[in-house]
Amino acid sequence: MDDIVRQAMAKWPNVPACYGWLGLDTRGNWYMRDDRVQSLGPFVGGPPAAKGSLLLHEKLIDFIHRNYLADDQGRWFFQNGPQRVYIELAATPWIWRVQADFSLQSHTGLPTQCTACHTDEQGWLYLETPLGFGLVHTQDVGVAAQAVDAGLWRVQPLLRADLPGRYGYVTSPAQQHVLLPKQ
Repeated sequence: MDDIVRQAMAKWPNVPACYGWLGLDTRGNWYMRDDRVQSLGPFVGGPPAAKGSLLLHEKLIDFIHRNYLADDQGRWFFQNGPQRVYIELAATPWIWRVQADFSLQSHTGLPTQCTACHTDEQGWLYLETPLGFGLVHTQDVGVAAQAVDAGLWRVQPLLRADLPGRYGYVTSPAQQHVLLPKQ
């Protein structure tokens, strides 16, 4: 986490969290979702316009990557100064890029290695790593298949619906927030 973010958190400790405004797609792209976009429907399963606007500003994306964390309830967020911006996940909290030598890099640029490999009923490929659980980027499935064919990764089946509970993450903190009783 950036020092400037830590300082802002200390200076303003009671800033309310933000829900639904940021989404992570299955390719590791970030989408900004303002009130109008959110009113169109959910990030996943809604009409295409509900996805929001693709973020392209490299410095903003780098800032998000450096301040991307999870809370103890499995909700992933971007710590934007004193405010937590909870993230809508299209699939998993991590999107893996597989390199030609079968090394892995997260969508945030962190290196890691595969400890287990899985596919779901739709054929999506997931990896467990020391960083956590994530989906293999669609452009890298061919390289990942080479790792499987070489016997480096042994594929085990799992059900997509079981993933958030099994790996401890929340795909829609916004929906969860709406369902929680107000205090």
